[in-house]
Amino acid sequence: MHIDAYSFGKIVIDEKTYTSDVIVYPDRVDSSWWRQEGHNLEKADLKDVLEAGPDVLIIGTGDSGVMHVPEGTVRFLESRGIQVLVEKTGKAVEIFNTHPRDKKVIGAFHLTC
Repeated sequence: MHIDAYSFGKIVIDEKTYTSDVIVYPDRVDSSWWRQEGHNLEKADLKDVLEAGPDVLIIGTGDSGVMHVPEGTVRFLESRGIQVLVEKTGKAVEIFNTHPRDKKVIGAFHLTC
């Protein structure tokens, strides 16, 4: 999967446009992703990601970085052998697109705020 473009509230992945938060798996996009507490990312919000078993999870926290990723969530993911990268969504998209594909990479992107 390749992210063609990102701007506030919109992301284009493999030529398809999405206007809601997404999780980008190696073989599909989940455009129905939402968090139980809106702008707070908890481990329960990543159940499907955990089941997919990524080596790397890239988290985009929004255009201005409003979505909070608690240290406990990061530690939980790392304890399961997942490398976690947290950045504002614009930077996270750059990392996602340039990350070496010798590992299973998943991206979780908040598109607004």
